[in-house]
Amino acid sequence: MSLNNEDLDAIRELVNIGVGRAAAMLNEITCSHIILHVPTLQVIRIDELDAACGLPVEGTAATVKIDFKGFFTGTTALIFPPESAAALVMAITGENGDQPELDAIRIETLTEVGNIFINGVMGSIGNVLGQQITYTPPLYVEDSIAQIVWNARFHADERVLLANTRFFVEDINVEGIIAMILEIGSLETLLEKIAAVRGE
Repeated sequence: MSLNNEDLDAIRELVNIGVGRAAAMLNEITCSHIILHVPTLQVIRIDELDAACGLPVEGTAATVKIDFKGFFTGTTALIFPPESAAALVMAITGENGDQPELDAIRIETLTEVGNIFINGVMGSIGNVLGQQITYTPPLYVEDSIAQIVWNARFHADERVLLANTRFFVEDINVEGIIAMILEIGSLETLLEKIAAVRGE
C-alpha cells in the first residue's frame, strides 16, 4: 500500500504529538534538552527494516517493543544503536552500562525510557482518534531489528509503517528511532479513523 502526502501528513502529526509529550518527560529525567527531527514515514517490507533504520543488517540494537491491539494491531518499537544505548544509560544513572555487572540496571533504564516514548506515541494516537488501545508490558531485546520482527507473530506479507522519528539528547549524543509495525489491514483502519476525526 502506498500513502499519499495527505495520509503521511496526518500520521506524522499524530506521531509528533506523542513524541513531543514523551520527549518532555525524558527531558526531566536526563535534565538535557531533547532535539526532535520531523519523522520520515514510509511503508516497507519487513526485510527492509534494518536498512531503512540505518542499521547494519547483521548488527544488533537495544530495542524496547510493546505489542498493541484495539482498532488497529501491531508492535511499536524504540530502537537505540549500541553507542546511544550506552550513553543514555550513563546520562540517567551515572553508571557505565557496558559493565556486565550493570546489565540489569541498563535493561531496566532502557525499558523505562522505551515505555515512556512508546506510550506517549500510542496514547496520543488513541486520544486524538478517540479510540482505546491496549498494550502488553514492554519487552527489552538485543538483536537485529529484522530478526526481532521475524521472531514475533509477523509474516512476510506484513508491511512496516516506519515512523523514523529520530531524537537527540543534547550534550550526550543519544539517538533513538521509533518503528511501528502494523498487521495487514491495520494501516487502512488507522487512515479511516483519521479521516473520520477530520470529518472527511
